[in-house]
Amino acid sequence: MDIGFAASTDIEAMADLLYELFTLETDFQPQREKQLAALHWILDHPAHGRLFVLREAGRVVGMASALISISTAEGGPVLILEDVILAASHRGGGHGRQLVEHVLRWAAGEGIERVTLLADRDNAAALAFYARLGFEESAMVVRRVRTGKSPVTVS
Repeated sequence: MDIGFAASTDIEAMADLLYELFTLETDFQPQREKQLAALHWILDHPAHGRLFVLREAGRVVGMASALISISTAEGGPVLILEDVILAASHRGGGHGRQLVEHVLRWAAGEGIERVTLLADRDNAAALAFYARLGFEESAMVVRRVRTGKSPVTVS
């Protein structure tokens, strides 16, 4: 297994993994064109985030998105960890832990003080997985509003 930054040649395989992820999550629906647009944008703007992939024999079998923001509470950069997904055939063997730990080490090396993630409240397996990795429940409650169409244009 090899873990590293994604390349443009990984985008299609990552979109396939996101399809699987978004069929598992209740808040999102797979929309391949949107997923492809976002993956390309993140890849093209590394100051805003990085895409990590887990490869086996050169084939993408897992991924994670690390999106960078600035926190006034932390006084610097923080990370939102999203899209952690492994192909079904590679779950349960410790590869997900390796992938997330790799991202956490990278974040620490970049001077990022805090990593936050969201998981479906009904996904007991994911919540237990993240708890074993040291993620703690927050007192914060997620709220969101849609502002319109996107397929990505942030400058």
